[in-house]
Amino acid sequence: MDTQDQNGISFASFVLSLATTTAVHFGDIPDPNTGKRGEPDLAAAGHIIELIAMLQEKTRGNLSSPEEKLLDDLLYELRLRFVQAQQGDRRIVEP
Repeated sequence: MDTQDQNGISFASFVLSLATTTAVHFGDIPDPNTGKRGEPDLAAAGHIIELIAMLQEKTRGNLSSPEEKLLDDLLYELRLRFVQAQQGDRRIVEP
């Protein structure tokens, strides 16, 4: 299972918070601070996807199997969504 540090933040919750921020940048979900869905910012979304990929590379060999699978699956989905967004597809994701 996912381990937590002394602040109660798990690796999975950290990575999922990055994915949520990416979804906000895609315009798929409302910004949690404003409650409003903004215009897509593909540059910002792409930056976070690259950040997650760098995190995956830098943690390789130090993650549990579920954590590795989470990163693999998440990056696949985010990269696919990025291509869709570049083609103008707008997707509304409801949590």
